[in-house]
Amino acid sequence: MKNLIIVIIAALLTAACSGPAKTASGKKLRIAVVTNNSSDWWAIARRGGDDAARELGDVDFDFRMVSEGTAAAQKALVDDLLVRGVDGLMVSPIDVENQKQMIDDAASKTLVFTLGADAPATRRAAYVGSDDVAAGKMAGEMIRKALPRGGRIVVFVGRRDAQNAIDRLEGLKQGVAGGGIEILDVRTDDSDTAKAKANAADALVKYPDIDGLVGLWSYNTPAILSALRDAGKTGKVTVVGFDEDEQTLAGVRDGAVFATVVQQPYGFTKDAVRRMALALRGDRSQIPADGRAIFPTEVVDRSNVDGFAREMNRLRGK
Repeated sequence: MKNLIIVIIAALLTAACSGPAKTASGKKLRIAVVTNNSSDWWAIARRGGDDAARELGDVDFDFRMVSEGTAAAQKALVDDLLVRGVDGLMVSPIDVENQKQMIDDAASKTLVFTLGADAPATRRAAYVGSDDVAAGKMAGEMIRKALPRGGRIVVFVGRRDAQNAIDRLEGLKQGVAGGGIEILDVRTDDSDTAKAKANAADALVKYPDIDGLVGLWSYNTPAILSALRDAGKTGKVTVVGFDEDEQTLAGVRDGAVFATVVQQPYGFTKDAVRRMALALRGDRSQIPADGRAIFPTEVVDRSNVDGFAREMNRLRGK
């Protein structure tokens, strides 16, 4: 018995000194992410996941970007990953209502987090990302600040049924409440950048005296800016956007964009990979009790855009 105790202690000491535990088979954990579109925003998120995997040392990070922003394209990637075998899967849902079965089926086979967009009515273990209602409210407050006398605006987004779109729009309405702001229309583009620009161009024709345009997804603001340039209305219509596309930040710098609400894609993807890896090793404390790990959003305007852009260039490796 004494010898057995010595062997056990020695084994524990060896495990403690050998770094993070592997899976039962001794292989690296395989953690995958499936995006909801192919915008440049995801390049920063990917960097966070890559850095987390490198620092952990025993994680293979598989990053899958959809070629088109449809639920069918996303499901094809999810199904392929499940067939190939993953220890953990992160999904940014496109259609929160109609993808419940897909997420629940995946959760019956592996640990599932939602990333950047939630699906709270599913069996996902956790959501890691922004509070999109709060983010939308920030955007609404920027519209009120830019249009103190009120005005009419049109909103653009990839899909209206994605949870982050639902929440941002709700927050936007809260932010403009009482400010005399009228939302004339909410236009969707199914993550098609050409359609996103066409939507903005059409809105400028249909509403020639429009006061503001709001882009809720990262590529919407560059599309709005392109349509404004073509129409010769750059700087004549208030623009508020989301995220840190380089064209958006350039627009903030030169005054074409009043402000953009930015998230922390690098930080929350890095955190999500770390949380998932530790949870897969048995540390269930990494899954928040309320199922939500929230990273704050902030407003970028002309007062802070230069410093923010430098940090984004660093994360992009520029």
